[in-house]
Amino acid sequence: MLKEIICTVCPMGCNISVEGEGENIASIKGYNCNRGIEYGKNEFAHPVRILTTTVKAADDNILLPVRSSKPIPKELIMECMSEIKKVRVAGKVKRYEVIIQNICGSDADIVATGSLE
Repeated sequence: MLKEIICTVCPMGCNISVEGEGENIASIKGYNCNRGIEYGKNEFAHPVRILTTTVKAADDNILLPVRSSKPIPKELIMECMSEIKKVRVAGKVKRYEVIIQNICGSDADIVATGSLE
């Protein structure tokens, strides 16, 4: 399988071509630095993303911005969003306060990036 990846590690945005199957990489081309090699390998074998979204406050008219504390496997994103959708926050919430611990077994927490007074 051949996968074309645009590297996001630095502003150069290299077009990386990775060929292989599963976690076995046969070739990787198009990178300009060692960070690009690592990014290409990781993105090919096991892509992850920081999840940013909002949760509703108890009064449904207010949204609190949140994000994952670390990257989440891409295949868990929709499952995580389903869990986040169920949450309602009440009372005071401080920035960086954990809203959901270990979401979907990913070892990442969902934390507030704003605050509610």
